[in-house]
Amino acid sequence: MDTKTREESSSRQAPAVLDTRAAADFLGVSARTLEGFRVRGGGPRFVKIGGSVRYRLASLEEYLRHQERTSTSDTGQASPRGGRG
Repeated sequence: MDTKTREESSSRQAPAVLDTRAAADFLGVSARTLEGFRVRGGGPRFVKIGGSVRYRLASLEEYLRHQERTSTSDTGQASPRGGRG
């Protein structure tokens, strides 16, 4: 594979970490929502690199998986029978 093809290929891959704005776009929420999650908790895991906040793509996908519900009354808590909600 020549250098140009390798560069084109790597530019199409999703980055391993996203800044707050890109992570918010990925989740479909505002950057302010993610900032609030960081203060209050309850949002996706994040990493601090120096003074910068970054989100691993895998952490965002995991967060989305944990937000899945089967109905509007599903709280996401496991029921005593081992099921959800």
